[in-house]
Amino acid sequence: IETPHGVLHVTMRGSPKGNRPVILTYHDIGLNRIHPSTFHLKFYEYCEFGHWTALFTYCFMPTIYMQPLYQYPTMDELAEMLPSVLTQLKVNSVIGIGVGAGAYILTCFALNQPSLVEGLVLINVDPCAEGWIDWAASKLTGWTSNLVDIVMAHHFSTEELTDNQELIQTYRLHIAQDINQDNLALFCGSYNARQDLGVERPVVGLNENTVKTLTCPSLLVVGDTSPAVEAVVECNSRLNPTKTTLLKMADCGGLPQVVQPGKLAEAFKYFVQGMGYIPAAGMTRLSRSRSSSSSITSTDGSRNRNMNSPLDGPNSGVLDNQGRPQTMEVSC
Repeated sequence: IETPHGVLHVTMRGSPKGNRPVILTYHDIGLNRIHPSTFHLKFYEYCEFGHWTALFTYCFMPTIYMQPLYQYPTMDELAEMLPSVLTQLKVNSVIGIGVGAGAYILTCFALNQPSLVEGLVLINVDPCAEGWIDWAASKLTGWTSNLVDIVMAHHFSTEELTDNQELIQTYRLHIAQDINQDNLALFCGSYNARQDLGVERPVVGLNENTVKTLTCPSLLVVGDTSPAVEAVVECNSRLNPTKTTLLKMADCGGLPQVVQPGKLAEAFKYFVQGMGYIPAAGMTRLSRSRSSSSSITSTDGSRNRNMNSPLDGPNSGVLDNQGRPQTMEVSC
């Protein structure tokens, strides 16, 4: 599909279902959608796929196809490609699922085009620009490490790189052999040069109508040993607490969609159910517990977290209209 900033190869599965939103997925650096262990394939296996295809259309969004002598887009420009894609596909609205860089792009898209986004599931999202210390560290790493090592460190914690050798070897080979290294380097460089999204937590009665923030329901997901934990918590602290749920998955690292796909699929079902798009269903996999620990609280995390969430089960409905952040821990 031709866009203002280049060509995108888009895969759609299913046909439009009336006024239902399309589920739009956007992958992270090095997680090309064609690999059998990337998030949309393994994740959707646990979504009772036959049932879900009857309800939704899926749109899988890989990163831009590079043309000779073509300048790779910035993260903002990658987000600006999406409206023209949806227009050409005759898609009216989406529920976005993004991982890492893909989560950043979908967040940027939702901020620019809120009428096109009905909900977001953001895995390992980082709303901040790369700081000076991070910039210097990445420069030093770039001089002393190869691209594959840099991408692996983006996805996995030091603990995972040491302990989960089978998973690490699978992804190291995939990133080294299945991904165009020139495109990978350009995508990685674009992500490292990202701008701060500038989102702020709205204050009722003060700036809720003027502040820059997500207006759609959002589910933030991170593994408890992921290198993105601090970034995701920071994102949660900046968003509207009446529309945002933070889901921290126990016994899980940087790829919850791969390590715990069943539990993530279950969480996604209840998120969509809370939006009113699927029938009520009993919770079978998720063991839920509220948490107020400092490791996952936001800046005003001293308040109690007794608010209902779309993940609270079939009778919860939508979120209560209270100014409190929500945090869920999934026990595996």
